[in-house]
Amino acid sequence: MLEVTSTRHNPLIDPHLAVWSWEIPLYLFVGGIVAGMMVIGGLAMLRLARGEDSRKFFSMQTPLLAFVLMNIGMLALLLDLTHRLYVWRIYLTFQYQSPMAWGSWVLLVVYGVLLVSALIRLPDAWPWLGRKVPVLQKVSDALVGRPQWISALGWANVGLGIVLGIYTGILLNTMVARPLWNSAILGPLFLVSGLSAGVATMHIVATLLQGRPAPQGLVGGAFSAMLLPLGPQHPDKPTAHGLVRYDQMFLVAELVFIAILLINLNTMSASHAVAASLITSGPYAMAFWGGVVIVGVLLPLAWQALELAHKVKHTVAPAVLVLVGGFTLRWIMVNAGQVSEIVPVLSMAP
Repeated sequence: MLEVTSTRHNPLIDPHLAVWSWEIPLYLFVGGIVAGMMVIGGLAMLRLARGEDSRKFFSMQTPLLAFVLMNIGMLALLLDLTHRLYVWRIYLTFQYQSPMAWGSWVLLVVYGVLLVSALIRLPDAWPWLGRKVPVLQKVSDALVGRPQWISALGWANVGLGIVLGIYTGILLNTMVARPLWNSAILGPLFLVSGLSAGVATMHIVATLLQGRPAPQGLVGGAFSAMLLPLGPQHPDKPTAHGLVRYDQMFLVAELVFIAILLINLNTMSASHAVAASLITSGPYAMAFWGGVVIVGVLLPLAWQALELAHKVKHTVAPAVLVLVGGFTLRWIMVNAGQVSEIVPVLSMAP
């Protein structure tokens, strides 16, 4: 038997995967934000269920804001599809070996949990809706009056948030033909990056809306309900510093996972090492070191440390930088990953 192995690659003749543009990085970025918001909001629900005073910890929940952001991400994903009118067919079957099938069903459950979570004190945060739909007040009172329900919702938010955050990395990791994506570290990296971005988003919105009375109108009430308190009163302003401390932990973890990712890629194979060079010294190096590591991690870390030490005024600037770094990370990984390829062994010979 004659066996022939070919590792040829002729540019512009042999096809390569380069079909994803801005839609996929945006979808992954928004999914990470929603995951982070669900985890932080779920932890606050668990504290509320234990009977802790909601004014003493940052007890904002953001299910409606997460719902809106998730729709933006799903719209970007829809725009990336070729046969958009047939997207519903994915729910007519379940392919357990397909990460996209798992992700589609997880997103469906996420939508449900977000909507149920939003019912907590929704009539108080959005009085107009409470007047128009009186049954919401009864549902909200039933939720608030049963700590075990709040606790169950909290665990659901934490669990689904972790799954959603990791999934955004696994979606790329399963495509083994792209060496830059073929690392088990990608899921945890996207998770901690999403947690950081979610906290940053909550920090920005809380700074803009925290403590204001709920508007009575349709539009104003809708915006107010994007960030509603879990307790009967808004948390004290100093508790927002808790979000900064959360972000510090997540940023340090993100920096560690970035280092592990680079070590992992450079010690796996020649193809993985070449793929890593795309972001460390190749065409994406400036965006990676400047946009992700410096602007998205190190600068916010230093700035937030000065804020917590009361050396500089507390602002939302570090949170904005975190969001810039979070999107840049996904933009780089998606685009550089499509360029990366399996390198023939003979081409590595001197």
